[in-house]
Amino acid sequence: MLGPVLLAAARSDRIRRAVSAAPVTRSVVERFVAGERLDESVVVAADLVDRGLAVTLDHLGEDVTGKAEALRSRDAYLALLDRLSALGLGPRAEVSVKLSAFGQALPGGHDIALRNVLDVVEAADAAGTTVTLDMEDHTTVDSTLAIHEDLRGRFPGTGAVLQSYLHRTEDDCHALAASGSRVRLVKGAYREPASAALQDKHDVDLAYVRCLRVLLAGDGYPMVATHDPRLIAVAQALAPRLGRTPDDYEFQMLYGIRDAEQARLAARGHRMRVYVPYGTDWYGYFMRRLAERPANLAFFARSLVSRG
Repeated sequence: MLGPVLLAAARSDRIRRAVSAAPVTRSVVERFVAGERLDESVVVAADLVDRGLAVTLDHLGEDVTGKAEALRSRDAYLALLDRLSALGLGPRAEVSVKLSAFGQALPGGHDIALRNVLDVVEAADAAGTTVTLDMEDHTTVDSTLAIHEDLRGRFPGTGAVLQSYLHRTEDDCHALAASGSRVRLVKGAYREPASAALQDKHDVDLAYVRCLRVLLAGDGYPMVATHDPRLIAVAQALAPRLGRTPDDYEFQMLYGIRDAEQARLAARGHRMRVYVPYGTDWYGYFMRRLAERPANLAFFARSLVSRG
């Protein structure tokens, strides 16, 4: 029952201020966020690559209220891609973007976000890497998938994220499981109404397996984003039965969560990509991580007690 409460807290400015001001918060957030500055995030990414892992970097910032902020988000990604290119990390490091950070929620936001993200996708292509469009709440799905389709017409490697808890997602998987597509499948981490999303965890897991089967049976490149041992085992069992070899799909996990499992999968010959967020606007991301897994909340609570 804590999940919905934490997701609501992610939108509360009052709770944001209280959590951000707590002395313990920064040290705990460092488990999930690779620093606030570009330099810090690139060091983390390079270290992960040295350990045989791939990465996707996300500059945090989703509550954009004006065009100037959206341009600053775009420029942060352009700086990131310049750095990745200079370090030769392009083949192992892609970037993930939230279109809300590029102005999607502003008046005329669809076109604003498309213009801004196009600059980033062009820069990623020049750096030898790709972009994946993160999915946000259900009201943004149509716009995000339309932008994804537009970008893929020029940059076919542009990826999309689908969330298994949405009622529509199995149909979206069928539509996107085409040759050359890249689809990251997640469970979903936003507070959604029953009219749009499944509410029971078991139902969400079953939907994940159905969607996973569609993607693995298709002609695209599935990105299996989960920390759930059962779903990882299902993917490992389904993939060879559906003609997939370990280089035909990949696993993805969040920075700071199940590090040992990330290393184990990579050592077993699987492609393992770590989602590495960084930036000053970490609050919403952090609260969704607490809401997703009771273990994360327990970790935060233990840290509060031990430092109290």
